[in-house]
Amino acid sequence: MPEGDTIYQAAKRLEKALTGQVLTSSDFRVPSLATSDICGATVTGTHSRGKHLLTRFDNDLTLRSHLKMDGTWHVHALGSRWRRPAHTARVVLRTSTTEAVGFQVQLDLVRTSSEDDLVGHLGPDLLGPDWDAGTALSRLRADPDVPIGDALLEQRNLAGIGNVFKAELCFLAGVDPLTPVAAVPDLMLILTKAKQLLEANKSRSTRITTGDRRRGYQLWVYGRRGPCLRCGTRIQRADQGPLGQERVTYWCPACQPLR
Repeated sequence: MPEGDTIYQAAKRLEKALTGQVLTSSDFRVPSLATSDICGATVTGTHSRGKHLLTRFDNDLTLRSHLKMDGTWHVHALGSRWRRPAHTARVVLRTSTTEAVGFQVQLDLVRTSSEDDLVGHLGPDLLGPDWDAGTALSRLRADPDVPIGDALLEQRNLAGIGNVFKAELCFLAGVDPLTPVAAVPDLMLILTKAKQLLEANKSRSTRITTGDRRRGYQLWVYGRRGPCLRCGTRIQRADQGPLGQERVTYWCPACQPLR
């Protein structure tokens, strides 16, 4: 699933391509919006909110898109060939010069004044103007028995962390992802590192958490099947999360002892 830095980049692409332009057509390819038409509306901006994209129009409507596991937005010149199969397109927004296509995205069209009905439950956004480490800390501490790996993925605690950053942050903090929140020695360190990592990666084409740009050395543990870059111990992997929502997590048993 795309993480906060990826959503931020998508918002910037849509912002640059569409803001100030009038829609010459809108094509919604999901049953709930099949009869919706916002042709003639002017795009006033696109903003990221955690893992959600909010594209706003001058008619008091907002298009909320969520990329889920495999979604993406492609922006190109009008008439360009699509780089994904047409049957995976869920929405097409066209202006006189530009075409923005959302592939395999989840969509909602609501009044701009009602955006909070969709995203108001989210915790502070690591890449947003509402970021507040104190609030995020309080929300994490509210469920002390939850494993820290699960707590970091809960968007109600803080918005923007996905499976990659979860694994990398637990490594940098030296804690096993299954460690209960109450047993994590320094939660604020994790929040500080989370803010630093997402800020550092929000403009990069390749995600880097180690500071090393070489292929195979960009991430500490996520996706690794060999030795730990720090100590040489073999990286472990296992499913973690509530039943039916498990995600593969990675950790070094030597660098990240279970507390």
